[in-house]
Amino acid sequence: MSRKRKSIPTFKSEAEEQAFWESHDSTDYVDWSQAERVRLPNLKPSTKAISLRLPVDLLERIKIAANKRDVPYQSLIKVWLAEKVDA
Repeated sequence: MSRKRKSIPTFKSEAEEQAFWESHDSTDYVDWSQAERVRLPNLKPSTKAISLRLPVDLLERIKIAANKRDVPYQSLIKVWLAEKVDA
């Protein structure tokens, strides 16, 4: 038997909406059993620029490895970091 859901209020700002959902259970407002999985293929993950000091010799070796793979060295560093963190 399906229970009666509350209606989602209208919010004046994203901050107000965030505060609301932090203090309310979404299952009172949404029937998650009816939810469908979606794909967002063009959504790019957020990135943040950082400064990283590396020994010159290490950076040169990374650039050589990237050149052998025909990829930018920053991309290779990201791949290696992700692989290490996931391991």
